[in-house]
Amino acid sequence: MNYRQAYLKAFENECIELIVHAYDVATSEKKYQTNWLENDFSELLGYYVNESQLSLKKGITCKTENKLFIEKENQIKGYADKLPRIDFVLFKIWKKQRFHYYMEAKRLKEKDSDLKRAYIDEGMERFISKKYPIGCMLGYLLKGKTDETVKGINSLLQKDERGAEILISKNHKLSNAYFESNHVVIGTLKHLILDLTLLSN
Repeated sequence: MNYRQAYLKAFENECIELIVHAYDVATSEKKYQTNWLENDFSELLGYYVNESQLSLKKGITCKTENKLFIEKENQIKGYADKLPRIDFVLFKIWKKQRFHYYMEAKRLKEKDSDLKRAYIDEGMERFISKKYPIGCMLGYLLKGKTDETVKGINSLLQKDERGAEILISKNHKLSNAYFESNHVVIGTLKHLILDLTLLSN
């Protein structure tokens, strides 16, 4: 591993730490509602990331609903409105280089198959197909239990004959709900399931 790869790994861990810290603040202050839309949660978490002393200490800034520029030979009028958007991009400048880390978020409920299907098709798949740069998935759990919800996601993957790509629980010093899935093209995709059910329990 060269120094750039080592730095990227450290930067990724810092970004995950910042989003977990923002989640901790959100669940502590409880200034959200479980009927919110996906972007509502993302804006709140992005705000908490940027307001934290931790982000200042690390020199990392968070942007939400960020457009991903796709370079083509002929850009036509209105192309910018059709660019794909990702929920979070966190970035910092180090040694005259800009580093980015991307996160895509989806709402989840234990007994809602449509949301779990969207997590796969409109979340994971965008990383796997390289439509999005490598980053991680965030699941906003609004109802039910984390383990059962992940079992549901895995059942759908197995139904799609993608059993090798299921989410596997891993130990992580910052999160008790951390998972990884493995994919031929991109390797490991990381997943954080953020339990936002506290208001309804």
